[in-house]
Amino acid sequence: MRIELEKRPQTSKLFGFVSPLLALVLTLIAGSIMFSLLGKDPVEALDAFFVEPLLEVWSLHELAIKAAPLILIAVGLSVCYRSNNWNIGAEGQFTMGAIVGSILPIVFYDWHSPLVLPLMLIMGAIGGALFAAIPALLKAHFNTNEILTSLMLVYISQLFLDWLIRGPWRDPQGLNFPVSRDFAPEAIVPAIWEESGRAHWAFIFAILAAILVWFMMRYTLRGFEIVVLGQSERAGRFAGFSSKGMIWFSFLFSGALAGLAGISEVSGSIGHLQPAISPGYGFTAIIVAFLGRLNPLGIIASGLVLALTYLGGEAAQLSIGVSDKVTRVFQGLLLFFVLSCDTLIFYRIRIVWSRVHQAVVGKAAE
Repeated sequence: MRIELEKRPQTSKLFGFVSPLLALVLTLIAGSIMFSLLGKDPVEALDAFFVEPLLEVWSLHELAIKAAPLILIAVGLSVCYRSNNWNIGAEGQFTMGAIVGSILPIVFYDWHSPLVLPLMLIMGAIGGALFAAIPALLKAHFNTNEILTSLMLVYISQLFLDWLIRGPWRDPQGLNFPVSRDFAPEAIVPAIWEESGRAHWAFIFAILAAILVWFMMRYTLRGFEIVVLGQSERAGRFAGFSSKGMIWFSFLFSGALAGLAGISEVSGSIGHLQPAISPGYGFTAIIVAFLGRLNPLGIIASGLVLALTYLGGEAAQLSIGVSDKVTRVFQGLLLFFVLSCDTLIFYRIRIVWSRVHQAVVGKAAE
């Protein structure tokens, strides 16, 4: 006996729309059970996670700061996933974008010019794209599994960052702490509203990227090519589209947005390089992409929801004394329920009996 998934011939669009909402409700139910098992009041815990961070203006700024990299990365990943290219290494591309974009304020720290910040952002995007080109090359020309290669490159980028900060890029005036020089004012992404909080222009970049990619997917030939090749590579080849070209485009595009997110995070929120620059944005963005139905506009909403789990996790640590790992549990539950709901909505579970069992049953019937 084996269990197979058979794609349903027709699926209601309503169910497809409701799926992420149902997954969110199931996540809240599972989270309540988890808090009860931890001896915490579920209502108080969920209030700390999802309500308290929305009550203060400064916390809304923090929400925008955490949502910006999630949205930027997830928008790029949506292009990859819709074209059936599985980039799992956005965390590494995020890190490499931060490293390459930081060359100017760290190595050429004496250069003060209005061009510094724009060049940093461009270099960050290029750094992320070039790092994403490695799994693209391996898949397009050697048929290597991109899931494995892109994921392994994450750890290479993180170790490279750690070596730089503890070695050649360590701040000589940093009292031997593993940090780089502080960026000059010209190398800092400016705040949107300085009077009320520190949310910076990376959030605007993320919204603009989502709108532009939505327009591309809906109204351009490139968007049509992404959809066709993602659904049927054979049909795409028949239409004259190149699957290898799409591998390169999707990886370079998603890597560029991840690299832009990396340098924006370092320049806008941290102000220098350090061994840890991300709480896992590149991996969480995978959840954001699927929760947003791989639609750039839906990703804006799902990015804010996942950013709220980061912010709520910090608030819950202080108010009810839970571990910071609870945030990861919430995010994992959300991804599990999204994929589970999609599987049950778009596929029918079918039990297939083995041939041996069928032969025995047939002989018994005779």
